[in-house]
Amino acid sequence: MFEFRRKLYTRGSSFETTIPMPILFSVDKDKKNEVIFSYDKEKNRWYIEIEEENNG
Repeated sequence: MFEFRRKLYTRGSSFETTIPMPILFSVDKDKKNEVIFSYDKEKNRWYIEIEEENNG
């Protein structure tokens, strides 16, 4: 299993973190992409998906 940990930091009045480059290895960085955060309430877990931005 691969695991990444990132610190949560404050930026103005919000909290932020970064997405590590190893997670983005398969993303075509020449195209626009969206990062989708999904929360599974039953498992109390967050998941991320990365999709090419839909322009239409």
